[in-house]
Amino acid sequence: MTVRALIFDVDGTLAETEELHRRAFNETFADAGLGWHWSQADYSDLLKTTGGKERMRVFRDQIGATDPDDAGIAALHRDKTTRYAHLMQDGNIVLRSGIRSLVADARSRGLRLAVATTTSRPNIEALTHACWGKGADDVFDVIAAGDEVAAKKPAPDVYDLALDRLGLLAEDAIAIEDTRNGLLSARGAGLRVVITPSLYSAKEDFAGATVVVPEVSTLDDLMSSVMA
Repeated sequence: MTVRALIFDVDGTLAETEELHRRAFNETFADAGLGWHWSQADYSDLLKTTGGKERMRVFRDQIGATDPDDAGIAALHRDKTTRYAHLMQDGNIVLRSGIRSLVADARSRGLRLAVATTTSRPNIEALTHACWGKGADDVFDVIAAGDEVAAKKPAPDVYDLALDRLGLLAEDAIAIEDTRNGLLSARGAGLRVVITPSLYSAKEDFAGATVVVPEVSTLDDLMSSVMA
């Protein structure tokens, strides 16, 4: 099997970011005087919807509120993104076990590296600066972000975009994901998918994944698990 690229999801896959996202949301809500607070149970349910603005709209509609309107939600999300970046800069995030070594190993052996994510480009930049001390373009060859496609995961659009920017076919790459929505998105684009369940996704259904492993480490280990 020839593999020419690895395509990574971000939140939950590169790092356990979801608790930091939840904290940033709740602090933003409090500062806005909104009266919203998302518990871990709330957030676990809301993560079934991909995209931060989309989650806020779903929550607003679930509680029967009319305020904030969609424009207000977009403004809140911008504030939340800024707060999230500041939390990252304060050292509140680390890469998941094995990610740093896998990225370095794949790079040293000539594989191309990409991101295909629902999150926004500023959030990707915040993570790479916090964890690698570099911009996203210095870590990954291709970035495909959620705000660049018409439909977010579980639609395949963001993986299709990543493959297009890589100039590769699906058979040339492996996707690394942590959620069922991510799995469905990558499979919809024709990719083999390695699942590494995260804090919020451990109980999800991963039927259809090429393999489910607790973590990744080296390219040889990754390939061995895919071939097993």
